[in-house]
Amino acid sequence: MRKFIASAVVLVAALALTVPGAIGGPGQTPGITAKTITIGGTLPLTGPSAPYAPIVLGLKTYFTWVNARRGPDGKRGIMGRQVVYKIYDDGYNPANTAQLTRRLVEQDKVFATVGQLGTEPVLAARPYLNERKVPQVLVATGASYWGTQYKEFPWTIGFQPDYIAEGRLYGLHIKANHAGKKIAILYQNDDYGKDYLYGLRSALGKTYADANVVAQEGYEFTAPSIQSQMVKIRASGADVFVILALPGQTIQAYAFGKGLGFNPDQIYVNSVGATAAFLNVAVQRAGVDYVNGSISMNYLKDPSNPASSGDAAVQEYRRIMGKYAPSANASNQLYIYGFALADAFVQAMYKAGKNPTRAGLMNAILNLNSTNRFALPGVVMKTSKSDHFVLSQLRLQRFNNGIWSLFGPLVEGRPGRP
Repeated sequence: MRKFIASAVVLVAALALTVPGAIGGPGQTPGITAKTITIGGTLPLTGPSAPYAPIVLGLKTYFTWVNARRGPDGKRGIMGRQVVYKIYDDGYNPANTAQLTRRLVEQDKVFATVGQLGTEPVLAARPYLNERKVPQVLVATGASYWGTQYKEFPWTIGFQPDYIAEGRLYGLHIKANHAGKKIAILYQNDDYGKDYLYGLRSALGKTYADANVVAQEGYEFTAPSIQSQMVKIRASGADVFVILALPGQTIQAYAFGKGLGFNPDQIYVNSVGATAAFLNVAVQRAGVDYVNGSISMNYLKDPSNPASSGDAAVQEYRRIMGKYAPSANASNQLYIYGFALADAFVQAMYKAGKNPTRAGLMNAILNLNSTNRFALPGVVMKTSKSDHFVLSQLRLQRFNNGIWSLFGPLVEGRPGRP
């Protein structure tokens, strides 16, 4: 019997060294082979949030370029592995997100999900992915949860500055430049909109907000129109109007505001609905004079701004887009957002090493201290075991005649962050 047990141990050890996927073998991690890294994501390619679809093409285009170029090690892809990116259309429907995420994990065997979009959709998939210990990384939403709830959900992490930090930036600017003026707020009535609202009101301070916020109108994402909310905002007589909405509702807010004769001194619009592509649609609906002067924030380079044409990263971005996505409008900043997400993932995968694991990827992302070439100068990707906010720096920008122009200094959105 002892000889049999000893022989069995020797056989198992031999198999572990020779059979792919055996104990400690390179095939053990789902989605990783000697030649490929399979990742996935869910984004709205159809439905009311389809305007975000360029993010997907940006991600896929950058990965196509990564697969074709030779990296710092002289190999194509990431350490010789080609990136396979599987995408499913969830229509911004959380129920669809949950179902399709299961498909990515259980059928497609992805290594990680990358760039899942939308606060409510990401929340729908988060418990399952964390239970299965599948990285849900660089999600395309700025909800504060991804940085504050990491103890409960350690396999989820965001990318962009969080919505509370952004809302706080607007509140500080309002208080400094429009002191005592009446404020009206339009916001999406869910976790996404409430993060913005919390940041805005906390910067104003309770006493100031209670005295000066004269209208605070929430809308449901599924509502076809925000006209009733805009009628109330118009009646409030506010001098400052803050739009905390997705692109469709942002455009409606401008159009209804103009049509109702609501003429605030200043409009603030959150970054989610404020790319030049979206604001130029608002110009078509409300007129250039009505939209001009709107204030938002940014943390990425903007290919739609002629001032960025000499930037080396923007030039390379345009070359890559021209080669691999020639029919796309490269001036749409959502494509470069996809590039920035993909670049962050590629950096993390190199840090994860030659034999990456899911835990190794998370450890790499939580030890970032580098720049992203598609981010604004001075913006740093910096994380630690106790700081899960990849980006937290931002700058204000003002819209005029189809172009966003930066102004003011780069601001740390999370004061006290090292």
